[in-house]
Amino acid sequence: MAERACSRSIPRSPEELYEGYVFDLDGTIYLGEELLPGAKRLILKLRELGKRVIFLSNNPTKDPEMYAQKLSGLGLPTPPEEIVNTVVTMTRWLLENHPDAVVFPISEEPLKKSLREAGIRISEDPEEIDIVIASYDRTFEYKKLQIAFDAIWYYKRARLVTTNPDRYCPFPGGRGEPDAAAIVAAIEACTGAKCEVNVGKPDPVMLKTIMDMLGLEARECVMTGDRLYTEIKMAKGAGMPSAVVLTGETTVADLENEPEENHPDYVLERVDQLVPAHLREEFGWADA
Repeated sequence: MAERACSRSIPRSPEELYEGYVFDLDGTIYLGEELLPGAKRLILKLRELGKRVIFLSNNPTKDPEMYAQKLSGLGLPTPPEEIVNTVVTMTRWLLENHPDAVVFPISEEPLKKSLREAGIRISEDPEEIDIVIASYDRTFEYKKLQIAFDAIWYYKRARLVTTNPDRYCPFPGGRGEPDAAAIVAAIEACTGAKCEVNVGKPDPVMLKTIMDMLGLEARECVMTGDRLYTEIKMAKGAGMPSAVVLTGETTVADLENEPEENHPDYVLERVDQLVPAHLREEFGWADA
């Protein structure tokens, strides 16, 4: 495949392999219910070479086991231990910083299940709630907003945090649905409170969790995703090399219109171009 030039001469692929590889999922490894071209052989080859691989997602409507099942069902066998999403990071953040807090998660079942299993107390009583968690919740209703309002505004005791800052979750074909930022905005609008903590991309909380799991330095890893303002922003803030893949949200036009300081280190037309060109040739990956 011929690689199009980018107007600002961003390298298209790394020249060498890294020790650790961190991948966004939707738009990078798969889109909807299909693996993207080159994803399976890339991950299998990296594992074969002994590289550390972690998948991450801001979506808290699934837990690591569910993501592992999806990847395995798509033909890419994956253990839950390779998955980090905001269910994991929110639970870890609470255990590390507020283990005795009473929380009210405006969320779907995977996050609630994780909190219960971690021994974190959940309540719908505004008089005892210490932390309101605004998350991606397709069961959001006025009753939940009222509980958050009372806990934060009326009783003036609860803090507001969120699993992720995404405004919407994209679907194949261009549609999408409101994400956690919509829940945060509703609570902020009626209480006047501000969300204090985000445990998803691009916040350092998620990156710390990933680096703890990898046991590597940031410079030894590369972050790959399809969004400049989440995966790429998080990597750049930590001094981690980054690659944007043009199979999801970001386009060449986006890169040309973005300030150079926000650019990734590499631009890929497909994710298996993350392997250096000389190795792709050695592996017989002519179509990459």
